[in-house]
Amino acid sequence: MFYLKGYGVGSGISLFIATNICETVTWKAFSPTTVNTGRGTEFEGAVVALFHLLSTRKDKIRAVREAFYRHNLPNLMNLLATILVFAIVIYFQGFRVNLPIKSARFRGQYSTYPIKLFYTSNMPIMLQSALVSNVYFISQMLASKFGGSLFVDILGVWEEVEPTRSSPVAGLCYYLSPPETYEHVLQDPMHALLYLFFMLGSCAFFSKAWLSVSGSSARDVARRLREQRMVMPGHRDGSLVRELDRYISTAAAFGGVCIGALSVLADVLGAIGSGTGILLAVTIIYEYFEIFVREQGSPGSVGLLF
Repeated sequence: MFYLKGYGVGSGISLFIATNICETVTWKAFSPTTVNTGRGTEFEGAVVALFHLLSTRKDKIRAVREAFYRHNLPNLMNLLATILVFAIVIYFQGFRVNLPIKSARFRGQYSTYPIKLFYTSNMPIMLQSALVSNVYFISQMLASKFGGSLFVDILGVWEEVEPTRSSPVAGLCYYLSPPETYEHVLQDPMHALLYLFFMLGSCAFFSKAWLSVSGSSARDVARRLREQRMVMPGHRDGSLVRELDRYISTAAAFGGVCIGALSVLADVLGAIGSGTGILLAVTIIYEYFEIFVREQGSPGSVGLLF
């Protein structure tokens, strides 16, 4: 990834993803759009709805309760769950191990190589999301043409919940879809358990697999350190890969599990924008912030970031 001062930073795709999720959260919180739910006109935005309910309802306690727990529209519990997941992900971003390294050419020049808990960043959740999206697409396409056959129903049975949205109600796709609320977890605990195991396992697998694909494995890191004539104190050159692999493999696998668990938590709590979307947005924004801070004071106009 290259950073060119005056011309932006990072990937345009990542920026669009983060912007879209932030726009969704902001709109669901402060949307002035009105909706008729059969109980009168309500505002779509959770915060706007709170003030509207307080001003129009005589029973203020009931108005607050309705603003926190109303159905079919964004509520304050969804917004608080979103803020909570944002805070947890940012907190986890600070978990890292700094391995000491020193220059083999210049005596007394020491530094550290940081290995973050989210070593592979948001790639596990992006790959997992792409996999599930493809399975959904194939299942819906087959269901529209061959609905009712055994194989198609095993892959997924779909039901229209809104004029523009269908939801899986049975089959493999149903168990790959997140429980929408904690009430659904209590109603179908098997669905919640299978979804949890799938998320944790798939994110850990994709995180480990991404090491070799992205060139961030222990062997690749050791090669870059050798090219820069950096060594790890107390370890011979032959054992450098083994020592790095102890930390990198653990961080990749456990970090993938943590990302999967946070995504499930966000989905169960009903966070706005889905657990996957929130994780993508937070990790992307945090990386942009890290790059911005790191590049401040950089003497050159172009910096290479690993």
